[in-house]
Amino acid sequence: MSASAETRLVIVMRTDLGMGKGKLAAQAAHAAVAAAIAGLRSPAFADWWAAGQPKVVLKVPDEDTLGLVVAAAEEAGLPVQVVHDAGRTQVAAGTATCCAIGPARGDALHPVTGSLSLL
Repeated sequence: MSASAETRLVIVMRTDLGMGKGKLAAQAAHAAVAAAIAGLRSPAFADWWAAGQPKVVLKVPDEDTLGLVVAAAEEAGLPVQVVHDAGRTQVAAGTATCCAIGPARGDALHPVTGSLSLL
């Protein structure tokens, strides 16, 4: 299978919140778990699971850009899970920290996330 066809999960993190490395990892984990549970019975999930659950973590500079990415993913018909923090540690309750898009084929993800940089 080509890299463009490989099913993967993309996690998009905000970089403006000043979250520490552990907090970033926890938020990414929340996004991955939410996406996996939401897609559990889908064919894309089965492909993703069989491929070893490939993930890519990308970054956006702020909430507005995260919102644009979420809207573009929804418009493209991709599964999206947005993580809102509980507010117990580093950010205010309800803050959108990241999102997960997929699992989906790379060629479907690329138009939405291809211009974003790795975290």
